[in-house]
Order: sequence, then structure tokens, then C-alpha cells
Amino acid sequence: MTYTGRRVVTGHTAEGRSTVLFDSTLELLGAAQEAGKEARTGAESRVFWTTAELPADNTGTEDMATQEVSTALDDGSLIRIVKYSPGVTPRRHRTSSVDYVAVLKGSIKVELDEQTVELHEGDVLIQRGTVHNWINDGTEDCIMFYAMTGAKPVQVAGRTLWPEG
Repeated sequence: MTYTGRRVVTGHTAEGRSTVLFDSTLELLGAAQEAGKEARTGAESRVFWTTAELPADNTGTEDMATQEVSTALDDGSLIRIVKYSPGVTPRRHRTSSVDYVAVLKGSIKVELDEQTVELHEGDVLIQRGTVHNWINDGTEDCIMFYAMTGAKPVQVAGRTLWPEG
């Protein structure tokens, strides 16, 4: 399934006036994936924007959706859309980030160490550096929106919980 959407990015002219830098329809998911490609069967993603630092630097006119990124940026931020097809390959992982996740279409389960929670269209999850896995055992694709900001690794009882998976 191809999923397209419009991305409008604002910025500034040389005189400091607000302007639109990018206004385009992007093939967000499908055969023309670019930066942020998922490496597992049944998942596709598209990065919309990244920042290399926090607080972010809003100077410049470069298209920050073209940066190569892994799952998260420890010292920056990113936004992406991900499609999880039924039977998506499992991937238990932890990132050093705070993830603000919204289900745009369908439903999905988030599997934690000791609990599994089902999320439905319109639900929002705030993922705070925990080990997790996405499970789509339904019959329809699930499309999710992620806004992720870098975070320090979690500290529990004097132990550091490093990113994994």
C-alpha cells in the first residue's frame, strides 16, 4: 500500500520574513522509501524531518527529511510515519528517546517486558525509553505517527539501561 501526504515546512527569507520552504506531496510509505527505511519484513517508514541537536536550530533552509537516521537520534529529534502490516517481524528494542506516538489508522499492540497494551485509531502512547515490540496480529495495516526527541539513557537503581535491538 502506498500512503502519501503533504508536508509543509516553514522557514525564513534572507530578510528574516516567514516563508514556506517546502510544500510537497511525499510518498510516505511504499516502494520509494528513502531515509529511515525499516529493516524488517512487514514495516515501512518515512522520515519527515530531523534535528541534530536539542534545543533545535531553526536557522537554514536544508531539507532535514533527507538525513540518514537510525531508529532515534540521541541528541536530536525526528518525526516519521510507520506502517505495520499484519504479522510484522518482531523487533524488541529500546531507544534513548521520548517517543510521542499516535495511531492514525488501524490498531496495534505494544509489548513491554511484563504487559501488552492494545492501541486503536486516535490513541496516543508516550514511550519513555522502555524495551518494547510492535505486534500487528490483526487483518489490516496499522499506520502510526512518531515524534521522537533525544533523551538520556534511563537510570534505575544505579544501573544504566542502554539502547538495544
